[in-house]
Amino acid sequence: MFKTSIPVLMYHHVRPGAGMIACTPENFESQLQWLRANGYKGLSLDEFTRHLAGEDVGKGVVITFDDGYLNNWVYAFPLLKKYGFKATIFLVTSWLHHGELRPNTEQGGDLPVCPDHHECEARIAAGNSDEVILRWSEVAAMQQSGLIEFHSHTHTHTRWDKQPAESKNQKMQWELAQSKQALVRELGEVSNHLCWPQGYFDEDYVRLAQEAGFKYLYTTQAFGRNTTSTPSTHIHRFAVRNRPGTTLGKRIRSGHHPLIAPIFNGFKQWRRSQKGQR
Repeated sequence: MFKTSIPVLMYHHVRPGAGMIACTPENFESQLQWLRANGYKGLSLDEFTRHLAGEDVGKGVVITFDDGYLNNWVYAFPLLKKYGFKATIFLVTSWLHHGELRPNTEQGGDLPVCPDHHECEARIAAGNSDEVILRWSEVAAMQQSGLIEFHSHTHTHTRWDKQPAESKNQKMQWELAQSKQALVRELGEVSNHLCWPQGYFDEDYVRLAQEAGFKYLYTTQAFGRNTTSTPSTHIHRFAVRNRPGTTLGKRIRSGHHPLIAPIFNGFKQWRRSQKGQR
């Protein structure tokens, strides 16, 4: 009997003009339309973990957003609400500030500027993350809708393995502790789901995450199926491109079909290994 695989989709930005790791609102809406027309529902992470444990949770996808950009509130949330899709946002907790709700496309009014990814990075590095990142008030509003949930993406999103003067393991322990404290303080609780910053992890990091109480670890490794055989420490996600819904459908079918996916994923992994040897 073939095992069912649930795709986990990875987004960052939904904004006019798209750009690096971004979808336009038009293409994002097309993707949601395709999912709905083809019988998919957006799963909560609780439903997803029940799937990994062997429970039939229906035909679904997990929609995730990394970092917590303001455009998730301005453009993505109203569309998720329009089509009734649940989604997850992994927050970099040190980047969030307090303040009033800003307008989004559902509320109307003058919408805040949502820059491209490189400009967001520059503003965050300059200490101006409130200009491009969600506020806790916006997190609360989305959480209260019952559609959006929030989990840890560490506290600062730093690649400590690239900082030779630092102990990466001690820093990761600090990252996880600070992120948990912030989520408990602001949201009242912290889950056992963690998304790795910039996709990096190693055996030490996995051990530290487990010691900190995180069980479900989300990667940026695309070429694999999420079934009952998938370790909770290695959940596959693939980046959704700025393309219409039909393109997303082809990617889901090729990467998660029980017969096609092993060939497709194996070939993609081989191609990637060949590029790495050049």
